[in-house]
Amino acid sequence: MEVIRFDGYTTEEKLAIARGYLWPRQVERNGLRDEEVEAPDAILRKVITEYTREAGVRQLERELGKLLRREATRIASGEVEAPIAIDTDEVVDALGRQKFFQESVERTAIPGVATGLAVTGTGGDVLFIEATAMDGEKGLVLTGQLGDVMKESARIALSYVSSHADELGIDSADFKREFHVHVPAGAIPKDGPSAGTAMTTSLASLLSGRPVKHTVGMTGEVTLQGRVLPIGGLKQKVLAAHAAGLTEVILPERNRGDLDEVPEEVREQMTFHPVMSIDEVLEHALEPAERGADVATMS
Repeated sequence: MEVIRFDGYTTEEKLAIARGYLWPRQVERNGLRDEEVEAPDAILRKVITEYTREAGVRQLERELGKLLRREATRIASGEVEAPIAIDTDEVVDALGRQKFFQESVERTAIPGVATGLAVTGTGGDVLFIEATAMDGEKGLVLTGQLGDVMKESARIALSYVSSHADELGIDSADFKREFHVHVPAGAIPKDGPSAGTAMTTSLASLLSGRPVKHTVGMTGEVTLQGRVLPIGGLKQKVLAAHAAGLTEVILPERNRGDLDEVPEEVREQMTFHPVMSIDEVLEHALEPAERGADVATMS
């Protein structure tokens, strides 16, 4: 048997599927008629972006079903009369508080946090890679249930930043400390050869005091010489970046051709930076030195 994997849908594709198929089916299954309940596109988009984060639409249909069951109960009990126009308050009452947020602005506001892109069993995802340093014995601590490949990427990242300290404007004395690299969501195992650029960027950001631009996500593996190696799953990663509100993606030059697989509507809304070396990554990812220094001082 051959397994065929399908790539994820964009937000607009999910909206079209919900409007043309999922919504009518759930209306019928919950004993309602089309004219009894109405949801504008803005409400469907809210459910898609704030209550689901998946490559497909299964969870989306469950959330729509939950929303419509509530409305059907209200109509049957006489609490309200049809027709009903669902608004934001109705969504919150039925589905609860917002479940998913676009966190890149808050998470990368301080130096030491970079936004990486990954592929999971449910499509693409965004990973925030955090780095900090503390007084103590010189070394590297890694947390977040990282696999062997990601552990090696972190060690390579620290070695690269350390060996290029002068070029990055970093005092070599800063490396006589213990470093801690953490990838949140520690209950989820993570591994794969595409986190090198994000790990290197997080360490360079920490030590230079320059925050990472909140609009940028990145993917790619790094060698000790600073070359950026190609990765897989670019389409899924770009779709995840787009869904998370990122507008720029740094990717390996050898993956440039894979951009043809990304839907045109997504390509038009995003800027892509194909790179050959980590120097180019840091140039695109880090805030300018003077601005980074101001932000670091404020924090």
